[in-house]
Amino acid sequence: MFSYVVDDELQLAIPRPALDAGPLYTLIAADRSTFERYLPWVKDTQTAADEQAALTLFNQHFGVGKSANLVLVVAGQPAGMISFNGFYPNRSADIGYWLGQPFRGHGVMHRAVMGMCALGFSEYGLNKIVIRAAVENQASNAVAKEATFHLDGTLRQDEQLLDGFHDENVWSKLKSEWVG
Repeated sequence: MFSYVVDDELQLAIPRPALDAGPLYTLIAADRSTFERYLPWVKDTQTAADEQAALTLFNQHFGVGKSANLVLVVAGQPAGMISFNGFYPNRSADIGYWLGQPFRGHGVMHRAVMGMCALGFSEYGLNKIVIRAAVENQASNAVAKEATFHLDGTLRQDEQLLDGFHDENVWSKLKSEWVG
């Protein structure tokens, strides 16, 4: 597996669609109601084949430098995903992430975000990394805060979720603030 090793337990790996789709889909299906609240794409992920198709598309995007979607591998098991959803001309990128319920509460996402910062600032030459989270998404906002991202502000009704528009917090970390 091609991966970036964050620590002894956690790796950020390029997806292996045929191998990772089943375990990732199982995590999504087991906690669908939680994921659907903040991740609109979950409603379209109804089978492991849907997840495999998404992973294949992610790899195509990675190959042309459009995004970088990586599988969180915890102790050898797919646990969720983290991504640079896009790279922008001002040398910035935004991070998206999700983590399966059995892996929450152990600092996995904090460590994954820190790994993405290391990759972004060191390998991709980014100047700024952004995390966007619905105001009500306490877990995602806590990840940004714990990773010492700066709360730039709240954009009114900036995120459309399945139940309508939500205010969105915008968090950022600059390369000059990175201690890696």
